[in-house]
Amino acid sequence: MIWMLSVSFGFLQAFIYAEIAGLFPSKSGGASVYGAAAWVRYSKLLAPLSVWCNWLAWTPVLAIGGGLAAGYILNVFFDPESAIRSWQITLVNLDGLKEGLSLRIDATFMLGAMILLVVFGVQHGGVLRAAKFQTIMGLAVVIPLLIVGIVPLLTGDVLAENLTPLKPLAFDADGNVTQGQWDIPGWTLFLGGLFIAAWSAYAFETAICYTSEFKDPAYDTPRAILFAGLLCILVYTLVPLSFQGVLGVEGMLQDGIVDGSAVAGAMAGMVGGGSFVFSLMVIMLILALLLAVMTSMAGSSRTLYQGGVDGWLPRYLAKANSHGAPTNAMWTDLGFNLILLMMSDYLFVLAVSNCCYLIFNFLNLNAGWIHRIDSPDTPRPWRCPTPLMAVGIVLSFINAILLGAGANVWGEGTLMSGIIAALLILPVFAYRHYVQDKGQFPDAMLDDLHLSSRDLSVKKAGMLPYLALAGGIAVAIIANQIFQL
Repeated sequence: MIWMLSVSFGFLQAFIYAEIAGLFPSKSGGASVYGAAAWVRYSKLLAPLSVWCNWLAWTPVLAIGGGLAAGYILNVFFDPESAIRSWQITLVNLDGLKEGLSLRIDATFMLGAMILLVVFGVQHGGVLRAAKFQTIMGLAVVIPLLIVGIVPLLTGDVLAENLTPLKPLAFDADGNVTQGQWDIPGWTLFLGGLFIAAWSAYAFETAICYTSEFKDPAYDTPRAILFAGLLCILVYTLVPLSFQGVLGVEGMLQDGIVDGSAVAGAMAGMVGGGSFVFSLMVIMLILALLLAVMTSMAGSSRTLYQGGVDGWLPRYLAKANSHGAPTNAMWTDLGFNLILLMMSDYLFVLAVSNCCYLIFNFLNLNAGWIHRIDSPDTPRPWRCPTPLMAVGIVLSFINAILLGAGANVWGEGTLMSGIIAALLILPVFAYRHYVQDKGQFPDAMLDDLHLSSRDLSVKKAGMLPYLALAGGIAVAIIANQIFQL
């Protein structure tokens, strides 16, 4: 239920992102860049916060995806007790952030780093070459996933008793999993599930990162994000439904399912396959992770690039090669993720980055109506229906609830770590804007807004953006106080 709800939220939000992307057909970098253009009139700090939070949300996909793909490969070819899987060099102890967290070098890091370098090489050739490669990979991933989602439904292996009752899990006095209730801890766990699912289920909004590289940006941008959303609704509905319906609660709580090592075997069993199908599922999972890494490198590096062009981030990021690929941004992405790849706990990285992602979503969903008030006459190749715009505004506050209520489900201090990570943009932006640009925005950014520096003081929306921001902060704080495990 959580996956279905989350991907539905993401799909409804995408309509707003499709509209604001069409306002800037020459920009790359995704929804955060288009949202930043709305907030810049109201605060020089809120605009780069949108770009920064989007990048911090998406760039860890490189490290997490690369690390998980490396883990699958090591699981297939080496026993858990083998020397190659057991050696480790601990570089830095990070218990201050989270107990047991450290930076280490091991086989997962080495293999993951090689995967990231291969992906970097593919992306270096620009969006066209990468898109052809990703199309093949995408079909190799989506087709088996659809088979896994559909076959158990057709064969009757999805059992109704495995889908009910719709109640959260809980723990008894001995620490065993039991059926919970819809009380405060139960709702907190539910909201924590929606919180972490958003990081994946909203993901298709990254389709508009390629806007400036499309053949017909005004026509292709809304089609890209909306069709990607429809595909995600299909997959995020069928696959979780089949998994839960076939395995049941006990099956879903098996160690191999929880840590991911037995997922390929479970998929093979769901479609009645043997060793060959098992090997095929392992390959599919690895390709799926590589596809996620490629998509993230493309999207997050273009966010850095456009941030450099528009004056939010350091100037050196605003450089592209002859293929149009943002090489300096890609190198920055790669270096940052090699550090994250050393982290001993990828779930902590994911949860912290998702705090930034929900901040970005709040800002960008409200950017839709701000753009309509401030730029009513700007051509819109695709216009979001007003009722869906209203739904998006409501979802922005639901995301604020998920942030406040759900972040700390994944570890005490996760929310605070996420806020600190988001605020790191302040010194970065201050250096670019006040040191490199002497307090002025680049002409390219102002041209895209169809205004000059003096026009930034014109705020047609008045106090409404500030009231929305204050409301979002208040909702997150109240949710954090109410919902506790």
